[in-house]
Amino acid sequence: MRLRTIAIIVAEPGPGGPDEAAGPGMLASLAGQPVIGHSVAAFEASPLIDEIIVIAAAGVRALLAGRGYRKVSRVLDPGRSRAESVRQALQSLGPAEVNVLIHDARRALVGQRIIEDCVTALRARQAVCTAVPASDTMVAVENELVTLRPARDRLRRRQTPQGFRLSVIRRGYELALADQGAGPAYAGPADDCGIVLRYLPEVTVGLARGSELNFAITRPADIGIAETMLRAELP
Repeated sequence: MRLRTIAIIVAEPGPGGPDEAAGPGMLASLAGQPVIGHSVAAFEASPLIDEIIVIAAAGVRALLAGRGYRKVSRVLDPGRSRAESVRQALQSLGPAEVNVLIHDARRALVGQRIIEDCVTALRARQAVCTAVPASDTMVAVENELVTLRPARDRLRRRQTPQGFRLSVIRRGYELALADQGAGPAYAGPADDCGIVLRYLPEVTVGLARGSELNFAITRPADIGIAETMLRAELP
């Protein structure tokens, strides 16, 4: 039987707190609709997505209301950190096993092929990370000295969505909080797959092929870059 797939779209708070998620980055117009609207519309359009949960501040919630998104089942208040926001969304789901795709709303140009690849990869894996090959040679640095030059063909730049069995990612967050002895605002690894790699080493993390189009819009200048990329129809 096919597992249901739920997308969790996170309008991540900035350094100024939860309300900053409703700032220009999320609400700025990109090709005629707000940045966050592109992410929600992409998962809404996918036949592989059964339900969408959005985590967003009040300004974003008001914008999404009444836009006719059939799959958006709830819009949750953000936590004090991205980790707290995601954890709250995971706790809001029932006990039944499902697939969960966690996506950063700022990656507004996520495409149908990426969503499909993530869901397909979860048929064989319990955790999946979307990534693209590193285009530059990378070095490790300590005290302003280069200490290591990893082979570039082994490196990837991670993106979202990242996919998981609900039981796996929920357990990962439980272990992360217990390990830190922290309250609900524990920041944890900034990356959901990072939580699995650190706290559930027995779980292998598969790869889904990302796209250069699927970059994070974090600055006003990124709007122009995204519009240029859309016109160029990069893969």
